[in-house]
Amino acid sequence: MPKLKTKASAKKRFRPTASGKMRANFGYKRHNLRKRTQKMKRKARGTKLLSAADARIVKTYMPHV
Repeated sequence: MPKLKTKASAKKRFRPTASGKMRANFGYKRHNLRKRTQKMKRKARGTKLLSAADARIVKTYMPHV
């Protein structure tokens, strides 16, 4: 059986919490920020927890998590 490798892109974008949920950064914060409302930019600080459906997909990319 070959080794199971972690997707490098997933490794850079997601990390698990202590309870096993997946944490991710918010999108739409790189450029053209003058168009975005202050409310959107404020709410997009920090990280968010992925939904159960999305977390299941991400966990398939990270077999050792």
